Amino acid sequence: MLTHPQFDPVALSIGPLKIHWYGLMYVIGFLGFLMLGKQRARQPGSLFKPDQVDDMMFWGALGVVLGGRVGYMFFYNFKSFLSDPLSFFQVWDGGMSFHGGLLGVTLVMFLLARKWKINVLSLADFVAPLIPIGLGAGRIGNFINGELWGRTTDVSWGMVFPQADSLPRHPSQLYQAFFEGLVLFTVLWIFIRQPRPTGAVTGLFLALYGSFRFFTEFFREPDIQLKFVAFDWLTQGQLLSIPMILAGLGLIVWAYKQRA
Repeated sequence: MLTHPQFDPVALSIGPLKIHWYGLMYVIGFLGFLMLGKQRARQPGSLFKPDQVDDMMFWGALGVVLGGRVGYMFFYNFKSFLSDPLSFFQVWDGGMSFHGGLLGVTLVMFLLARKWKINVLSLADFVAPLIPIGLGAGRIGNFINGELWGRTTDVSWGMVFPQADSLPRHPSQLYQAFFEGLVLFTVLWIFIRQPRPTGAVTGLFLALYGSFRFFTEFFREPDIQLKFVAFDWLTQGQLLSIPMILAGLGLIVWAYKQRA
């Protein structure tokens, strides 16, 4: 039976300044976005210039952070927010939602597309393959922090998370890092090697992420304040992923019909 290594959440201390591993994971995601985004922008036929990638990253980062926090408070901790609205600002206690961050980034893309006078789906197709870097890094950060652990299990690689209890559990953070990070990144970058109709890349991202999230939630312990939201097995993460899957599949069908 394995035991979580109990990493120090602080990666580096310089006097009073403390740099946390989870914060570094965000930096990795943003730097990866910048590097690969500029590489894509330099390719012949690109609709975007390298300088525009800087704007995508800056405003997208704000969308991720603000949207992620708002999404967490409304999707996962609404009762606490109603009883104490100031808890929204207590970010040191943790609490970010991918689906909220996605809504924040979507709003940013609409605003940038309007400013640049381009099709918002063209912008989304450019951005989508760059996102899994941050998703995978974020899940690694969850594992380092020993949070968002999995459900109890008897598999040989089950891991005890002392923050939870003394029972072996699925290291679900690593499952999610693999599927939402590595697999999603690989599939999308293979897919964009050939020209695709506008909206197809975005649709594939939504459908795949939603499917991977729905699947891996079966191994992750439900949020303690919500437990199962329906049928004694459906989690909030799965519920929020269903519209993503449907929207992604619908967008792929629409994109190819438009091209035809």
